[in-house]
Amino acid sequence: MPIFLRGKTYHLRRRVPKRFAPVEERRELVVSLKTDSMERARSRADDVWLSQVDVWEALMRSDGDGQKHRYKAAQDLAKASGLAFIPADKVAQLPLTEIVERVMLSLNSEGKIEDRRGRAYLGTAKQPSVTVTDCLDTFFELTKEEDADRSPNQLRVRHNNFRRSIANFVEAVGDLDIRQLSADHMLQLREHYAERVHQQLIKAATANKEIKNFGTILRRVNRMKMLGLDLPLSGWGFKNAKDGVRKPFSTDWINRTLINGDALMGLNSEARAIVRLMINTGMRPSEAAGLRPEEIKLNATVPHIEIKARTQGAYKRAVKTQSAERVLPLVGVSYEALRGFPDGFDRYFDKAGLSATVNKYLRENNLMETQEHVLYCLRHSFEDRMLEAGIDERLRRDFMGHSLGRERYGAGGDLAFRHSQLKRVAL
Repeated sequence: MPIFLRGKTYHLRRRVPKRFAPVEERRELVVSLKTDSMERARSRADDVWLSQVDVWEALMRSDGDGQKHRYKAAQDLAKASGLAFIPADKVAQLPLTEIVERVMLSLNSEGKIEDRRGRAYLGTAKQPSVTVTDCLDTFFELTKEEDADRSPNQLRVRHNNFRRSIANFVEAVGDLDIRQLSADHMLQLREHYAERVHQQLIKAATANKEIKNFGTILRRVNRMKMLGLDLPLSGWGFKNAKDGVRKPFSTDWINRTLINGDALMGLNSEARAIVRLMINTGMRPSEAAGLRPEEIKLNATVPHIEIKARTQGAYKRAVKTQSAERVLPLVGVSYEALRGFPDGFDRYFDKAGLSATVNKYLRENNLMETQEHVLYCLRHSFEDRMLEAGIDERLRRDFMGHSLGRERYGAGGDLAFRHSQLKRVAL
């Protein structure tokens, strides 16, 4: 690498690559290495050259089309030159010496400010708009680590929930630049949901969840992208909005409809088995459908299943909360149902449709206990039976996968003890 001594200081001399000719008038670069030591000059030369290449690369990108592209290129050029990119009005507030430095960097060989350098060093690059749909893409990018352990179906559900909240805002207000977001716009969004609730297209609690999701997206982008905006995102939900407390199925109805007789014979075998598995475990439908063979312990001294996060491999899956990881002894009809599917339920594994299939079948065949009941109500029935049997609250929360509300001490009894407790409520 051509290093030479000029006076008492070593310099670097290198030919400017032809591809940078559009942004560099010089054919040869000569730059001080700011040392009188040959050893230090050699160690610095590579870094000085690579930094200069970064500057030229950023200048080349500055010619791209689109406001966003040019703004990002201006930021990159400032960074490559060792400067913070700041808007022009902030540059004007810097100490005079720093302003002069930035101006000098912006000049071309004719002593005029060159547009590309001016956008980077003087902050004249116009900040592009950040629309709410832009925020959605940015939000997904910023939360990739939160999605890392989710299964494909879990990702689909999560992303669709956030997409729906953005789509409703765009429908109600438009694809607004978030810098323009005002309380009037949020009122428009609330009125949009109020009309849908009035028409009974959605429930007020569902509207609240979507308004909350919209706020989650914009708050995360505003904070992590350091936009510094004061966004009016709080206080727009509907008060006293509830989806309604799910009713537990009666024990008599469970025995008559789900266990005895042939009422479920028209339902496919996997769905039928999952329904019966839920009866004595209180599992969420998605938890039952997501079981893998290694989590099903039918031949153990105490037959049981394990519900846990899977963070690697083709079958990775997140759990709803840390408390949702649990071990459930198998008793009664639930044990018998799972014996027919020791490897799990391929038909419903990481797929949507289980609850819809079961609910539709029961309604179409006049088997549902009431119109307010759904498959998920089996969890409520399971908890009610445990409560009525006097099972300790610690165990009930463990079986349901709920948090205890305090520090957990001990294991809550061994598997044999837990098995004996569930046998008291087994159907």
